[in-house]
Amino acid sequence: MNVVDPDFLALPLPRIADAALSVARAVGAQHADVRVHRVRTESLTVRDGAVQSVVDASDLGVAVRVLLDGTWGFASHPDPDPDGAAHAATRAVAVARALRPINRDPVEWAPEPVYPEATWCSDYRVDPFTVSTEEKVAVLTDYSRRLLDADGVHHVAARCDLVKEQSFYADLAGSSITQQRVRVHPQLEATTVDRRAGTFESMRTLAAPTGRGWEYVASDAVWDWSGELAALPQLLVEKAHAPTVTAGPTDLVIDPTNLWLTIHESVGHATEYDRAIGYEAAYAGTSFATPDRLGSLRYGSAAMQVRADRTEPHGLATVGFDDDGVAAQSWDLVRDGLLVGFQLDRAFAAKAGVGRSNGCAYADSAHHVPLQRMANVSLQPDPQVDRSTADLIGGVEDGLYVVGDRSWSIDMQRYNFQFTGQRFYRIRGGRLAGQVRDAAYQSSTTDFWGALEAVGGRSTWQLGGAMNCGKAQPGQIAPVGHGCPSVLLRQINVLNTRQEGGR
Repeated sequence: MNVVDPDFLALPLPRIADAALSVARAVGAQHADVRVHRVRTESLTVRDGAVQSVVDASDLGVAVRVLLDGTWGFASHPDPDPDGAAHAATRAVAVARALRPINRDPVEWAPEPVYPEATWCSDYRVDPFTVSTEEKVAVLTDYSRRLLDADGVHHVAARCDLVKEQSFYADLAGSSITQQRVRVHPQLEATTVDRRAGTFESMRTLAAPTGRGWEYVASDAVWDWSGELAALPQLLVEKAHAPTVTAGPTDLVIDPTNLWLTIHESVGHATEYDRAIGYEAAYAGTSFATPDRLGSLRYGSAAMQVRADRTEPHGLATVGFDDDGVAAQSWDLVRDGLLVGFQLDRAFAAKAGVGRSNGCAYADSAHHVPLQRMANVSLQPDPQVDRSTADLIGGVEDGLYVVGDRSWSIDMQRYNFQFTGQRFYRIRGGRLAGQVRDAAYQSSTTDFWGALEAVGGRSTWQLGGAMNCGKAQPGQIAPVGHGCPSVLLRQINVLNTRQEGGR
């Protein structure tokens, strides 16, 4: 079992909490919390086997929120010590008092049990920050060389992003929570160039970011790097010489490596309660899935079961407790194709009248206020039939199989969208029949999920996600995971992007 790093625990955390909460207690605050937050990041990039950059950064500070007369005050300080905490608390109280006269919507705070002296660490085997930079670069260089040595590969870009996040949370109710989590995202992209035609094509590896350690990157124990790197050059060459896609309504089998992003944009963001009530609108819009449609909105077919889960093993949004001090949970968002739930923090849980938050508060820095952020939002596999991807393909006479994410676009209501992929394969008579190029699929959220005919079994389920989901102004990023099986959808509109671009 992993433990929180001793150097973080060596900070005067109890004294920091006492200094901040004493200020809030003295003014009669309804709620107050203090958060000591440290985020260490490292990003390594290798281009054509040569190191381009190694960036190592750390963000540390103390944050204080005070809820006074139904109004929030927030402040932070770069020094995680009692004096810095008291200074931040005093400024947070001043902010709340200054804003109170113009606050026409007093904040209510949903109840939550108290968690004294709680500790949680994510599940990883090798802390990437205990591995030397030389060793990390050597792995990326080796992987790059494997691709560069193959016929048809002219350039390779390799990148690995590593994060270790630690937090200490304490509030007036008596909770005291210390947490640590690690996440990694390795990625390689190969490019082939046709100098005569003046064109190029590229293809990325499919390994998703994950809540694991260096063991995910350095060997084939978790992800089959050897197999993928050996296959990628030929797949890239095939793609470069593939025929262009035929546009029109098409049956699709979509792999989890592509579908996770469609879930993220059309379900994950759409079921954030702040978007659904119009509170969040300036960054990426609101949502068509409004609270008045809860229990009645036909989101998709009866095969669609979507759960939000902050406990999923190795999920990017997996925590022990959120930044409101709420214990991690899982719950349904879509059941049998109907909208049945939203993602909530404690303030929005009270506003929604549901009693308890489901634990969706997060801030990416001590110097940012916690927001309602996304849980791991996942499409569930078929619980009864372990249908394989090949089984789904076998049910298609004329269609496409989509692998890997690429670009995407969705409107400000999370409703009309377009997605591309790393690879599109023709399906003919229930079998794969080579790659095609220039493809994208386009639909509206309810039409797309309404066309869901079948989901794969547990053996096809895979956890994907993103390390950098953006939200809010000033902008914050959050890690979020999305698990899903392979799926079969009927008659989704496919575009030819080359023709759409007038080429």
